Amino acid sequence: MISALLLPILLLGVEAPSFQDATYSSRVFAGERNYRVFLPAGYQQSQKRYPVIYYFHGHSDRYTLEAYDKGQDTVPKIAKFVKDHDAIVVAPDGFVAKHYTSFYAGTPYDVSEQGGDFDFGEAFQELIAHIDGKYRTQTGRRYRATSGLSMGGFMSLWLSARYPELVGSASAFNPGPEFFLGESGRRSLWRPKDHVALHESASVRLVRASGDYISQYHEETRAAYARTPSVDFEFRQDEYHRHWATSIGETFEFHLRAFNDPRRDQLADHWTYTSPYRSFEVRGYQVSTDIREAALVSIEDATADGFRLRTRRWAPDGPAASCRAVTVTTAPLYVAGKTYGVSELSIASGAIRRNEIKASAEGRLTIRTGCDGSQIHIQGNELIVLPEIRRFVAGEPVQLKVRIWNPGASRTLSAELRSEYPTVKIEQGVVAATVDGTATLIFPVVFNSGSSEWAHARLHLKVDDKVSPIDVEIAPDGLTEPIEMRVLDGRTQSFHVFRQKGNQGGGGPVTRTVTEGSGNGDGILQPGERATIWLKLPAGIDGLDRGNWCRAKVYSDSPWLTEVADIQEQKQLEWTGAKNRTSLIEVAGSTPSNVEIPLILDCESWTYHFTPDLRYGSEALYQAFQIHKHHLFRSTWSGRKPAF
Repeated sequence: MISALLLPILLLGVEAPSFQDATYSSRVFAGERNYRVFLPAGYQQSQKRYPVIYYFHGHSDRYTLEAYDKGQDTVPKIAKFVKDHDAIVVAPDGFVAKHYTSFYAGTPYDVSEQGGDFDFGEAFQELIAHIDGKYRTQTGRRYRATSGLSMGGFMSLWLSARYPELVGSASAFNPGPEFFLGESGRRSLWRPKDHVALHESASVRLVRASGDYISQYHEETRAAYARTPSVDFEFRQDEYHRHWATSIGETFEFHLRAFNDPRRDQLADHWTYTSPYRSFEVRGYQVSTDIREAALVSIEDATADGFRLRTRRWAPDGPAASCRAVTVTTAPLYVAGKTYGVSELSIASGAIRRNEIKASAEGRLTIRTGCDGSQIHIQGNELIVLPEIRRFVAGEPVQLKVRIWNPGASRTLSAELRSEYPTVKIEQGVVAATVDGTATLIFPVVFNSGSSEWAHARLHLKVDDKVSPIDVEIAPDGLTEPIEMRVLDGRTQSFHVFRQKGNQGGGGPVTRTVTEGSGNGDGILQPGERATIWLKLPAGIDGLDRGNWCRAKVYSDSPWLTEVADIQEQKQLEWTGAKNRTSLIEVAGSTPSNVEIPLILDCESWTYHFTPDLRYGSEALYQAFQIHKHHLFRSTWSGRKPAF
């Protein structure tokens, strides 16, 4: 519905203002929803069709885009852009009544852990249908973009990843790093940096203000996109001191370039997709599960020849979810009525099962598999590299193992491993093997790291003409045992933990009493017990955080140890919604007595880094930077005499 104030202008044929506020009817919200639309100069007189940028506002704002700057910055910049360029900009409303205390004061988009009442993805689809029906738009994915600030930047990245068929380009200004998605009662923490591959058919731009208070999160997101060459990615850093959208005009021109790029017309033939929902549709594929807990469902490395189906209780490396079955009905890629020999490899056990599946009259195959992770082969003779999470300690010679599956006839191959990272030393880079079914290729490698935290490296495995990336995380050498450690296996313990005073620094230790884990409560992790591990840090990243305790994230590649829960807690005064993530672990009851399990223990500390004598020109700055750091330690669990 167009405002009645605009009707005389439209009827007289006079040039309309650069924006109008309107509503549309939403099934998701069972009522009318607001949006603001910016129309290009000459829209009323022309018959042209225009591409559309959907711009999502941030926290404590609305579709008017006026809360952050009283309408003096973002709205004029968008208005100027549409005045000078042939594009429509639409600002949706993230309003959720129970999360707002006033028109401008609330948490939009229903992305809290306890949320899930409203699906803003479905609402986005409703808005697109309305805009395409009411305005003269170009409706192909190439001509549709998302953008946004802060929480709106998160929404831009999330919705463009969720709907690759609808969105060809996405940008984000100082995006929020993580929020919760999925149905009510089973919400999953979603970090765009864990799901970069979902943008392999899009153009993506990230804009960071140098003085933005959550700059470290932006840098981590940037790094994840920058090291993924299959994503068309741009980055800009603006020298600016506020959590605002900067260089709006230049970023919207990035979208203009995408609108003119014919590559954005088509989706890539090779793709990956992850959803926090039990059931979903993407690229003509239909996926349904009976998963009850919070979990992510992924179709990975999909082509007409097959795909990998995995579930994870959390990203990036959680264990598989529990379910009876996952059903995947493919897009209509196959010959109707033809029977295909479909092979299924269990990623966990290596067991292979073969089925005969007849394509439907539409050319679809319906495949039923489990939640524990399966590689599905339908046709073709290409070797398949199986996924692994790989973490190593710097400076130590390791045997890098790469599992491959040959679903065809036995063959002899030569595999070459290489890396452009100078921190990677490959002792032997070429391996020959005869592969009948599955095989493990072993390469002696030494990884190095100059970082005091986790460092990243990428290797490339070439088999025949196919090159597959292999990502590794490297812990620094010289890791020591914690100065003190406590195991909570059903016991109650009180700890001194650091608490921040506010966003202008300060704070100190407070006492926290917790009861965690399950077992006999003697503080020793026995086989069959579950426990958390607490460490005493000599010093955290905050200057006032000294000698306090923190719960650890536990990393191990042992099959005898399982991380059974990813404990997600608020980082005290953290404004971003980002979570401190730690572990509840279990040692299998059947663990042999001669087993030793090396562990890396990771405690995160954080701070509001506040310096009172900073200025921006004559303006005193009271912006505190939110900074976090991972403190890494080594330990070993022994079956002969259980450690801890």
